[in-house]
Amino acid sequence: MIVRLLLVLAMTALLPQSGTLTPEERALTAFVDADNDRALALLERVVNINSGTMNFAGVRAVGAAFRSEFDAIGFKTEWVDGTPFGRAGHLVAEHPGPGPRILLIGHLDTVFEADSPFQKFERVSAIAAKGPGITDMKGGNVVMLQALKALQSVGLLKTMNIVVVMTGDEESAGRPLATSRAALVTAAQGADVAIGFEDGDGNPATAVIARRGTTNWELRVTGKPAHSSQIFNAENGYGAVFEAARILNAFRETLAGQPHLTFNPGVILGGTSVEFDAPTSKGTGFGKSNVIAEHTVVAGDLRALSQEQFAAAKKAMQDIVSAALPQTSATLTFDDGYPPLAPTPGNERLLTLYHRASLDVGAGEVVAVDPDKAGAADVSFIAGQARMILDGVGLMGTGGHTVNETADLRTLPSMTKRMAILLARLQRDGAK
Repeated sequence: MIVRLLLVLAMTALLPQSGTLTPEERALTAFVDADNDRALALLERVVNINSGTMNFAGVRAVGAAFRSEFDAIGFKTEWVDGTPFGRAGHLVAEHPGPGPRILLIGHLDTVFEADSPFQKFERVSAIAAKGPGITDMKGGNVVMLQALKALQSVGLLKTMNIVVVMTGDEESAGRPLATSRAALVTAAQGADVAIGFEDGDGNPATAVIARRGTTNWELRVTGKPAHSSQIFNAENGYGAVFEAARILNAFRETLAGQPHLTFNPGVILGGTSVEFDAPTSKGTGFGKSNVIAEHTVVAGDLRALSQEQFAAAKKAMQDIVSAALPQTSATLTFDDGYPPLAPTPGNERLLTLYHRASLDVGAGEVVAVDPDKAGAADVSFIAGQARMILDGVGLMGTGGHTVNETADLRTLPSMTKRMAILLARLQRDGAK
């Protein structure tokens, strides 16, 4: 019994212990600390370049800034022209090697266009800075790059098989989506691991292993115009506005409350005549109180956690639309939106490995974000391609998509250390 106990203790001593790093891993974290000032300087430089999705020149300029950084550490880089899908394009950087294929995902654009008043990097304290896209997601791009630089500094990068895709239109994807996401999907083929560097919910104690997908829908309703005193009779029916109201309320009664499913009518126009521009979500309507409405348009979104949930919701909505009130008709169309990233055992395994790396660098535990709190993102397009997927591991902060977007700069080195250790272990252990 004593011999057996001693054997168990001896074997345990050989296993990685909580909070311990190998000498090589300690060298990775030392590099991250030593190079943090340069990382901050790069972050400030790219934040100060406006790269709103439709500012093509700005998106390309941010892409060029990162491209030179990847070139310097031995990646082969390419700019994918976005003309076919109406956007600036994407940066793709490849580093072939014998290790497991790892896809790293970022994006170059922000929600702040060239006419936004929010344009510059600003230090607001010793530990925080504001700026357009500082967390969503130029900071995540810097975390990714710095982790790769750390790996290069200890000689690990030379044998790694890594492809990086930084899209130029994540905030407003070009159409058709099959074209605008072709470079990303191609890069994901055969990948063992895919990691997205979005900021998730802004909490360094969480990461994303599941995201709901989203699609837009548009409801168009037609009624019979007539004097309002004749509404509800067999000849004139109920009008377009009442039919739209019936449909929306039936959506709510039938679908509301299902786990992970939401749907929202974001804009509605009704009257005798309606003009609606879907790309800008703007429109006008004309009608009189004594005329039965002839037209109504409603636009909204639908979010679900799986393709099966999407299909069931769409069928239920179409069934409701088809049961029209007298003298009305309606059509419901869906956009080709972002697919869902459903949770998988592989994603959970990758989160476990990331959690272990975080503990070992002293950055604390990491748990999965509630998928209801994780919006759509580029990583969802490669669901089913990579065996293990993780997202939400970029620079953390608050106020994303607002003029108060603020980064917690303390998380720049800590998030980078976690990632460098995770990538090193994936290479060492073969992404098992």
